[in-house]
Amino acid sequence: MSMTNQTPPAPTVQLMRLENGADLDLPKYETSLAAGADIRAAVSQDQPLTLKPGERFMVPTGLAMALPPGWEAQMRPRSGLAAKHGISCVNAPGTIDADYRGELKVILINHGTEDFVINRGDRIGQLVIAPVWQANFVEATSLDDTERGAGGFGSTGV
Repeated sequence: MSMTNQTPPAPTVQLMRLENGADLDLPKYETSLAAGADIRAAVSQDQPLTLKPGERFMVPTGLAMALPPGWEAQMRPRSGLAAKHGISCVNAPGTIDADYRGELKVILINHGTEDFVINRGDRIGQLVIAPVWQANFVEATSLDDTERGAGGFGSTGV
């Protein structure tokens, strides 16, 4: 049985470097099959950002972008930062809509037990570009029956 790839063609995403990100690398896929492109911190060279345990901060990236209609960007945590230091994105994944043109920021939180220093150019998140569809919402007076029914959180097992 052969499977066909139903992935839409890769979109062209326009990136604009902002003044605070002029010398930083553009997002980059670190391997040929990576889903996320690494995003870097555009904090001041002489003033690194220190996240204390429990603190969160919107870390600038020095980038703005224009996605084509029908696409979104998701800002996701980097697994290495989460596993080694307890650093994650508060709103993982953060959604960036196709009509947003402001600076991309990564909302990081320190779930670890030690201060975490973010230096200029550090890889702080992963940007995943994905197709998106807007649903047609229709009001109904009843819904079809399913095996799960109205069972909520944890209703299908552990």
